[in-house]
Amino acid sequence: MTDRHQAALEAVAAAVTSEPDTRKAMDATVQLLTTHLPDYTWAGIYLLEGNELCLGPFVGKPSPHTRIPLGRGICGAAATGKTTIIVDDVHADPRYLACSLETRSEIIVPIMLDGAVLGELDIDSDRTAAFAADDRELLERIAMLLAPRLAALRA
Repeated sequence: MTDRHQAALEAVAAAVTSEPDTRKAMDATVQLLTTHLPDYTWAGIYLLEGNELCLGPFVGKPSPHTRIPLGRGICGAAATGKTTIIVDDVHADPRYLACSLETRSEIIVPIMLDGAVLGELDIDSDRTAAFAADDRELLERIAMLLAPRLAALRA
């Protein structure tokens, strides 16, 4: 992982573990990601409610996609497949639900606990092919940090 990614991980880990309010911890997560990683032009957390992903805290331009049914779009595919999806060119992927004309690439990481999807991290970039193995590792580790917090919201 690059120094920049490691710094982002440490900052998010500190925020998630020290902030008692889960919503504030999620807000800090997306804020810190966009602060530490300039290619992250939009960062959000979707929470699974029933059969829909519902937009929670985010940083970036407002999205028209505040509720996404499972299986719809790249976000719905990542949640349904329980797998990280990286799209190098969103305009070449027919699943992409356009939010911003500037967006070129996207990474979606499901937030899961005990095999159940609780939500997902959704990161967009205005640069084509902006996401690599370092981003995947970073965001999957953050998803693991967030998972118990999101599970507690449901309890």
